[in-house]
Amino acid sequence: MNSPSERHPVKQGLAGGTVFAAAILLFVVAVLAIFQGISAIAKDDVFVVGVEYTWKFDITAWGWIHLIIGILGVAISIGLFTGASWARIGAVIIAALSIIANFLWLPYYPLWAILIIAIDLVVIWAVTTWKTDETVSTYDNRV
Repeated sequence: MNSPSERHPVKQGLAGGTVFAAAILLFVVAVLAIFQGISAIAKDDVFVVGVEYTWKFDITAWGWIHLIIGILGVAISIGLFTGASWARIGAVIIAALSIIANFLWLPYYPLWAILIIAIDLVVIWAVTTWKTDETVSTYDNRV
């Protein structure tokens, strides 16, 4: 159940505005993931290869992973801009996948991966915190 503090207009306004910002952040992160993927696919020697890790993939494989996540992220961010409800679920899923991919990407570019993980967490927070007017009115009708 939603408590009255969760439905507070200021909190919902902040979360609603943050969803718009999250759509922008998701779009930017997705486009950067596309560029990162293309760069890893096109020229493997651009990236620094560190110590051997358990989850080590070929840089080209990482490139394809980032490219696919980026393309899906762009599509989902466009859905967030339009207010589609499926895009909220998709944003959480793609941001979670991006967190996992960037966690595994830490040995290659740690600061970049940590930055992307932090942005993905903001995206997840925003889309899971925001309650649409329909959600709030449905709750009010049950009470």
